[in-house]
Amino acid sequence: MKQNNVIAPSILAADFARLGAEVEAVISAGAQFIHFDVMDNHYVPNLTIGPLVCSALRKHGVMADIDVHLMVKPVDRLVGDFVEAGATYISFHPEASEHVDRTLQLIRDSGCKSGLVFNPATPLDYLDFVLDKVDMVLIMAVNPGYGGQSLIPGALDKLRLARAIIDRSTLPIRLEVDGGVKVSNIGEIAAAGADTFVAGSAIFGTKDYAGTISAMYAEIENSRSV
Repeated sequence: MKQNNVIAPSILAADFARLGAEVEAVISAGAQFIHFDVMDNHYVPNLTIGPLVCSALRKHGVMADIDVHLMVKPVDRLVGDFVEAGATYISFHPEASEHVDRTLQLIRDSGCKSGLVFNPATPLDYLDFVLDKVDMVLIMAVNPGYGGQSLIPGALDKLRLARAIIDRSTLPIRLEVDGGVKVSNIGEIAAAGADTFVAGSAIFGTKDYAGTISAMYAEIENSRSV
């Protein structure tokens, strides 16, 4: 089941000194999701943000869907914290959970939508057994841990494989891509099957958020008409 196209700016690239205003600005500019890159300096070599930031944005008045990408190990301990903080989606890497099915069910039972994240070298085989518990599949187009990396071309092939799996299932699962997404390649990424696009510096690194996001949506639509 095809989903509507969504731009999800990653706040990892935002100005944290004025984060509330930054999030308001990208939402006003046309973004629909806000993407949280949560890193623990353990599963990945970086340390970023936790549930207090999510909670602060909700208290600030942010109503948009918050898309939490957990790059942490273990996973389950943080699920409840992000549920309480106001997350909409919570996605995790299957390698970071001892019991993938249990973690997916924990997320859903808590009232959030669940997602599985696949690193460039991680096979999609996990989906064979838990697809009915997944609301989002996130394909990493870079190795996780740092923003500003270039897209790994092989991610496009993995997107095509994931799109075929989702389409065969007929389930309403989003197909998200994260890493190296920008105006110049988002059309190619959309053509490979993605419907949810995480972009950090490609948006927050520009002076005109609305112009950048509008250009991204235009490239997506152009790819669909080819």
